[in-house]
Amino acid sequence: MSLRVGRIPFLVCAPFFHDFLGREGEYREFDFVDGPPSAHCAGLMDGSIDLSPASSITFALKPGAFVLSPSLCTSCSFEVRSVKLFSRYPIESLGGRTVRITLQSRTSVALLRILLEVRYGLKPAYVQGFAAEDGDDACLLIGDMALEENERGRFEYSYDLGSLWQEWQGLPFVFGAWIISKAAAQKNRAGLERYMELTERSIANFRADVGASLDRWLAKYPVHLPRAVVEDYYSFLDYRFTEERKRSLSLFLSLAARMCLTEQAQPLEFL
Repeated sequence: MSLRVGRIPFLVCAPFFHDFLGREGEYREFDFVDGPPSAHCAGLMDGSIDLSPASSITFALKPGAFVLSPSLCTSCSFEVRSVKLFSRYPIESLGGRTVRITLQSRTSVALLRILLEVRYGLKPAYVQGFAAEDGDDACLLIGDMALEENERGRFEYSYDLGSLWQEWQGLPFVFGAWIISKAAAQKNRAGLERYMELTERSIANFRADVGASLDRWLAKYPVHLPRAVVEDYYSFLDYRFTEERKRSLSLFLSLAARMCLTEQAQPLEFL
């Protein structure tokens, strides 16, 4: 029985997936589906994929339907660099101004709303879109688009959402979690456990040889960034789902529920 794996073609997820590239013949029991976090959130919700390092808020969008990897997530220590609010004004001045929010990640949008509305007490006007537009007062970008915007420098102000959360709550933020369908776990637990073991090995191999790993990844998913910027990016990322990060995710989901961005908060459940 094959597992349908949601693969996110962003640099942040390269350590999860680079080991599988070009070796599909060895891993015929896994079917990879490429798409942004929002697409994999939808796929998990409708059952078209079985697991993915999706937006962490996905866990709370369909109570009782999912479990989490107990050991892996996508997090950072303060800066994440790839989830940022770019603004023409200081963040404290964004009340009533237009803030464009990405369609690619529900977690990042929820986190931005919590920060702006709860931490800063602001009520901006949100508009949806894929990328920054010339008339925007501010915009939220994620993934490779955020990294590329860092290099362009078109906005006077930029705010790293990972840093804003950790300054406020004293905890590292969890942007992505390995979210696993309970139905898939019931049908093919052994396959899921094998896949997650291979993913942990993929991360270790990436850390051991970042250059060769990135060569493989960028050949399939190129970006418009200097190589030094790309390699330095991984010094900010941490994929360990520590107890501290589990507390942070629980707090985030509780705040999201309080703002009616999800269903009622529920305790984390693990594979």
